[in-house]
Amino acid sequence: MRVLRLFSNPYLEMAEHDNTAVIPARPFSPKDKPNAEGTVGVISTWIIAALRNEKFFSFPELNAAIQMKLLEFNTKPFQKKNGSRLSAFEEEEKSFLQPLPASPYEMAVWSTAKIQPDYLITVGKNKYSVPFEFIGHEVDIRSTSKTIEVFFQNNRIASHVRKYVIGDYEILPEHMPENHRRYLAWNKEAFLVWAEEVGRSTLMVMKSFLASVNVEQLSYKTCGSLMKLADRYSVTRIEDACARSLSYTPSPSLKNIQTILKTGQDKVKPEKDSDTPKPSGKYGFTRGAEYFGGGRND
Repeated sequence: MRVLRLFSNPYLEMAEHDNTAVIPARPFSPKDKPNAEGTVGVISTWIIAALRNEKFFSFPELNAAIQMKLLEFNTKPFQKKNGSRLSAFEEEEKSFLQPLPASPYEMAVWSTAKIQPDYLITVGKNKYSVPFEFIGHEVDIRSTSKTIEVFFQNNRIASHVRKYVIGDYEILPEHMPENHRRYLAWNKEAFLVWAEEVGRSTLMVMKSFLASVNVEQLSYKTCGSLMKLADRYSVTRIEDACARSLSYTPSPSLKNIQTILKTGQDKVKPEKDSDTPKPSGKYGFTRGAEYFGGGRND
């Protein structure tokens, strides 16, 4: 069975924005609303007949003439009762009307996305956060020139002011899990200052952590966990562990550094070259020259 779409989302949004309702008739079924359809037919016929002998050379000129005839039609007295269409509107219906919103309706673009483990969505060249509880779920995104709204099962779960600087992002604290919010008081500069005080290798590791993700804030948990190691280990051991980890890879992981500290690898100094003398490459003969010359000296 073929299902006809009666109206699109933007149409419904416009109606909601203007605080009104859309109650459409069935497609190709004008008899569903006979009064409205009948009045439209009467007005169209009357205005076309009244202007049939007129000539117009622009649409504004034609529209002005139609408006005049429409006003004339609406002010014509009813044949079987007092008043006119205009007076009936003003006396019975006008008081129920509401003013239009201060801002006009703006068309939106809809898209879908699956929430990634970093609880971010991408719109254009920018990223926006959603509540972390929705990681792994598919959401609907409504984009306008000013706002980005995210919906899950028709319920709005996030709203952001749209950004236009390429690579810019917005992460709201309330969208973050508790263990991520702990590090909101920190920033890149604070992490680097601490790491520099610990040592050169720790600073290199901290810079590697900060550069490992597209959104800097997402690295704060790892950076904070590196700092927290100072609660259990001395800064000297942390520096040595970072140096040992960097000797394995230019992009060490927090887990690797934790393993080095736990197993005490940071206390083991790298092996130096053996003190055993290497052969000089010069060899002496153990027999006399006469022996090799054929004259044995037995």
